[in-house]
Amino acid sequence: MTFEETRGAALAAEGRLPSERVALVDLLDRLLAGGVVISGDLVLSIADIDLVRISIRALITSIRESEPYDVLDQP
Repeated sequence: MTFEETRGAALAAEGRLPSERVALVDLLDRLLAGGVVISGDLVLSIADIDLVRISIRALITSIRESEPYDVLDQP
C-alpha cells in the first residue's frame, strides 16, 4: 500500500473524498459540462503599501457548436 492510497483511504473514511476513484478525464468532463468559476486576488505590497492588485475572475465551460451563442446579445 502506497502513501497516497493510505491518505486517500483516510480522507474517504472521513467523508472528505468520495470513496470511488474518478479518472482525470471524467473529472474534466464533469467540470466542463457544468462550468467552473475561478477567482482570486493577488496583492503585492511593500511595507504595508499596496503596489499592485490583480483580481482574476474566469468562467470555464464548454459550448456546443450546434447551439449558437452570442456573448454580446445576452441580457
